Amino acid sequence: MEIQNLPDRTIACLDMRGFYASCAAISEGLDPLEAHIAVVGNQERKGSVVLAASPLMKKDFGVRTGTRLFEIPDDPRIRLLQPKMEFFLQVSMAITDLLKEFVPKDAVHVYSVDESFIDFTHADSLWGDTDILVKHVQDALVRQFGLPSAVGVGPNMLLAKLALDLDAKNSGYARWTYDDVPQKLWPLTPLNKMWGIGSRTEQTLNSMGIFSVGDLACTDLAVLEERFGILGHQLYQHANGIDLSDIGSPLVAGQVSYGKGQILYRDYIEVEDIMTIILEMCEDIAMRTRLARRAGRTIHLSVGYSKSVYGGGFSRSCSLEEATNETLQIYKVCQHIFREHFQHRAVRRISISIGSLEEESSMQLSLFEARKWEKRRLGAAMDQIRRKYGYASIYRAVSGTEAGTAIARTRLIGGHKK
Repeated sequence: MEIQNLPDRTIACLDMRGFYASCAAISEGLDPLEAHIAVVGNQERKGSVVLAASPLMKKDFGVRTGTRLFEIPDDPRIRLLQPKMEFFLQVSMAITDLLKEFVPKDAVHVYSVDESFIDFTHADSLWGDTDILVKHVQDALVRQFGLPSAVGVGPNMLLAKLALDLDAKNSGYARWTYDDVPQKLWPLTPLNKMWGIGSRTEQTLNSMGIFSVGDLACTDLAVLEERFGILGHQLYQHANGIDLSDIGSPLVAGQVSYGKGQILYRDYIEVEDIMTIILEMCEDIAMRTRLARRAGRTIHLSVGYSKSVYGGGFSRSCSLEEATNETLQIYKVCQHIFREHFQHRAVRRISISIGSLEEESSMQLSLFEARKWEKRRLGAAMDQIRRKYGYASIYRAVSGTEAGTAIARTRLIGGHKK
């Protein structure tokens, strides 16, 4: 596709730099760019991880997200702060309201708590040059919230995000065009630095002799489509800086899934206790899938072992002949994967997802499952009760045991105390 035929919009990707640490600093009356701050959920456990760190904390002490509490130096300049998730969300919503003062409501897409896409395509008639407009926005964020930001701008969502991740997070602002792709994007390696390419896809591409984005851009499209299907076509387009999606759309169609992951409060050793957690997570995923009127064919289970047994773990998927959104069917698949790969070591992390989604109406009534529709109606009734009265209003008995975590987590926001 010729460059002159590609959409040429003005899309900005805004990232609040060190958002959680910056919000925590502001709440304590500190300058987020001058203070040494680490946000730690449970400061009584030395193994707790750092959820966010201020820029100076990263620069002067090498402490960043994921650093363990016991690894933080004993220095009087360092402030350890509790996460205030409710406050963080309030600030995030206030930032979105501020952005809507510059562009219409439908021109803002909240990508995450600290990141948004903004369509500035038609804003030049009001604000003039895009570079000046972005500076206005960044200055307004500092004046109103005291929070620093970084902005990447491009002709589509993909290049705006790449300009942010690969350039603006260091400089504060970067603008990419299609002409920048060969010089700025193609040299990128390893491939997992490319937005939308995970470790498994990277391994497959490496096995094909593809190690940089430039290699991917120059690979025969037919070869990629034969290996990856529709994803191969999208990988090829993205490697060439092409993204035809509307603002707010998933950048990689077909990768949408419903998932849940959690780091457990303690090491789980007994299989029965581990399966309690897995069942609770399957319940949550199935409920969200049903509420979206979707069903999935591929179940993915990842289990991470505790550092006390030197880490490691496994990550496996299993595809079904027929799509499902039933809790116990998803759970049975997870049971099968778990039995096949579990090495009887202490577990500390679990993630589950359901993918290969399709419309719920595609689910067939089986002659061998007479109660299939009854189960679907039962699941819908439970979903309705939970939506109205909260998750803890109706739950499986295992969630009331010592091993269960679902009820306790209903009192958290984003996995942390309000």
